[in-house]
Amino acid sequence: MQNRGSNKHRDGWVEINLEHLEHNIKTVKSILPQGVRTLAVVKADAYGHGSVMCAPTLIACGVDMFGVASIDEGVELRENKINIPVLVLGTVPIWSFETAIKNNIAISIFNKEHLYVAKDLYERTGKKLHVHIKIDTGMNRIGVRCENAIEFIKEVQGADYVSLDGVFTHFADVENKDIYEAQLSNFKNIINNINSSNLIIHCANSPATIDKDCYFNMVRLGIVLYGLTPFGQGRKVDDIKQVIALKGRITNIHEIKEGEGVSYGHTFKANKTVKVATIPIGYADGVARSLSNKISGSLNDHKVNQIGNITMDQMMFDITGVDAEIGDIITLLGKDEKGNFYSIDEWAQILNTINYELTCRLKVRLPRIYTREE
Repeated sequence: MQNRGSNKHRDGWVEINLEHLEHNIKTVKSILPQGVRTLAVVKADAYGHGSVMCAPTLIACGVDMFGVASIDEGVELRENKINIPVLVLGTVPIWSFETAIKNNIAISIFNKEHLYVAKDLYERTGKKLHVHIKIDTGMNRIGVRCENAIEFIKEVQGADYVSLDGVFTHFADVENKDIYEAQLSNFKNIINNINSSNLIIHCANSPATIDKDCYFNMVRLGIVLYGLTPFGQGRKVDDIKQVIALKGRITNIHEIKEGEGVSYGHTFKANKTVKVATIPIGYADGVARSLSNKISGSLNDHKVNQIGNITMDQMMFDITGVDAEIGDIITLLGKDEKGNFYSIDEWAQILNTINYELTCRLKVRLPRIYTREE
């Protein structure tokens, strides 16, 4: 039997392939011009892959900085002795600025209140807050507005109580030519009207890094690191490998007769004798109930269809004609022994959502096992 690799008593688990993670970062870095730095986005626990466990592989592959969503995510990295630069990409509450200083975490700023608090901290502690200025070029989420950006940047550059490390923006839609070009034009206009010689300038996320020429001197790599497409449904990225897999062991096998139903509501009814296998993974583990009767997995190199409504903690498969026993593994995501591949992008397409959302869901209860397999 395969080693469960966790102290949790579960017969369902997520596998994270660090060999694939290494392959993906090297693949993307190979297209970058010399001297362009890389920020690896590890927010939301590395999109459900485990930030602390993925970090050493990313560092070994030459990543220059980590991007997180909150101070707490940055502190977790520091507590696990991850010492490369960390930038909080989202809004940081002013009451946690001091925590950022204590843990050497850079934060995003974009208004005068941020400066007032940074000045007060410097006067009390003698320590400067490291900051990147976030510019809102059209995402309309957070950031200093374009019309105020140049003045704000120059004010920060003239302040002796903060350390301005970088300036950045975020694209709303790289695949929409008009939206992308308008935002890039706004950003370039601002950068061209400031002294940017000692600053890290970054705007390229995963899709822009793959598709566009807007590298400046750093790019931010997110979902592409984890082997998933950053583009719309149906479009893939060449030569990247899905890092995440999802597997469960069969806990029960039995046969049902023609006319019998499976699970709540009997949304599946047998039209012949069917052999049913149950695994202990359900919607509380991150597999959406709306995937019921729409996905498949691999059992002993045979494709098997999921049947009946996915329940909170369990789901069932039609394994008719497959030689199997309790304890055998069904692969829901990832590659089976024959090389057949089950992609989370297919789940996203069924649900009309994005792969990011689905990988984040899988971190709720399932233990993670880390491997290095080709």
